[in-house]
Amino acid sequence: MSFKILEKEELATSVFKMVIDAPDVARAARAGQFVIVRTFSDSERIPLTIADFDPDAGTVTMAVQALGKGTKQLTKLMPGDSIADFVGPLGTPADVKKIGTVILVGGGVGIAPVYPQIQAYKDAGNRVISIIGARNRGLLMMEKEFEEESDEFYVTTDDGSKGHHGFVTDIVKQLLDKERAGAYDGPKIGRVVVIGPPILMKVATNMMAAYPDVEIIVSINSMMVDGTGMCGGCRVMVGGVSKFACVDGPEFDGRLVDFDTVMNRLMIYKKDETEASQKYDKECEGGVCSKI
Repeated sequence: MSFKILEKEELATSVFKMVIDAPDVARAARAGQFVIVRTFSDSERIPLTIADFDPDAGTVTMAVQALGKGTKQLTKLMPGDSIADFVGPLGTPADVKKIGTVILVGGGVGIAPVYPQIQAYKDAGNRVISIIGARNRGLLMMEKEFEEESDEFYVTTDDGSKGHHGFVTDIVKQLLDKERAGAYDGPKIGRVVVIGPPILMKVATNMMAAYPDVEIIVSINSMMVDGTGMCGGCRVMVGGVSKFACVDGPEFDGRLVDFDTVMNRLMIYKKDETEASQKYDKECEGGVCSKI
């Protein structure tokens, strides 16, 4: 069975929205879950958080950053092409419930998987504040969709090219401090959800030490092979206990995550990944992109 690409759009520099015809996955999907994709039958397996899903249309949307060889292979495909494997939904759905006010934060390519959580939290009766950030305006994405769905919406860029000149955590702190000062008009902020690079999630979690009454939830995208808890490759230390991101996560209480271990594990194959990506680029320049 193959899975047809119905739509493809460049959301930001080297980041592509891909809408896949996958009715079974779309019917079962929930906010916070992920899929594992293989572009060709002999390609590597790539875990990707679901950016959107439509059970009626039978479609699942992914945001793919063309960074390594595997993701570059995937993003070279066009509408009408098919993906060999599209397995999911995997992982535990986001713990969506009525809290009051929820702040949803997306950094870089982590912006896209925040999107389905906006409506999920609103459907549960929450006020939703969304914050997205990137290094520069060229890496921002889905601004219109976020603004339309959120009760409040903020944009940040590291270089100040759009929105707040600084980091997403600056806005989170401003909102929490505003509430503490009694200047915030709305239900109490009870949870902050952050999806993005590990360093962003670590910094956000450390900052939340000053706000112990507010939950901090992070989404861990560690190295993964089968996605079902069989291989143990996605181990992460949570509260001093070994957990599997694929079946116990991907979302965890940020205060319990050992981020240093997460980041160190992600660097294990960095050299090999870089060499494979560079080799692939050279092959493509020569007119023949390998499928292996």
